[in-house]
Amino acid sequence: MVTSIVLVGGEGLRLGGDKATQLLKDKNLLAWVVEQLAVLSEQILIVGSTCQLNLAGYSSIEYMNDLYPGKGPLGGIYTGLLASESFYNLVVACDMPFLNIELLRYMIRLSPGYDAVAPWVGKAQPLQAVYSKSCLDRIRERLEKGWLSVTRFLSTVNVRYVEQVECQSFDPQLLNFLNINSPADLAQANMLAAEKKDWLGNKNSL
Repeated sequence: MVTSIVLVGGEGLRLGGDKATQLLKDKNLLAWVVEQLAVLSEQILIVGSTCQLNLAGYSSIEYMNDLYPGKGPLGGIYTGLLASESFYNLVVACDMPFLNIELLRYMIRLSPGYDAVAPWVGKAQPLQAVYSKSCLDRIRERLEKGWLSVTRFLSTVNVRYVEQVECQSFDPQLLNFLNINSPADLAQANMLAAEKKDWLGNKNSL
């Protein structure tokens, strides 16, 4: 199984606080993400957290601070990859509560032979992607030079992009990529969650 790395850095200014602690229905966003990833990973690394949220029932969770503070998601990816017990690693942001497990499994199956596998939905989606440990040296080099764009990093490695039509074969509404950046986004997510339909594309209940 792959290791899952959850990035929880960022101040969440538009949401008025830490994204990971924002409530969607009766759970915080981090709990939604971890619940999905626990199906895929025995090791789940929470990177960039200043508070260790109580996530009962998940003994495999490890919290860690960024090795390169202030370097954004690329620094978080590096921190997680370095600590991971797996060669291939699923990296997701903490503000994407509607992960589609079958799509993620598909990306993981594509990973052998590539440095990274990332969806392409209008543009690259680097914060819901698979990264291998072969990326470590190149990420460190870019961090030390202050080149912090994750998308530009992907252009320097052997990456397999998963096209939108491939993503929609698993997730027709592309809810997998709905991220929570504002109160309006959170309100939309609460409306979707209240529908109680199997639009998540996996067998996990809400």
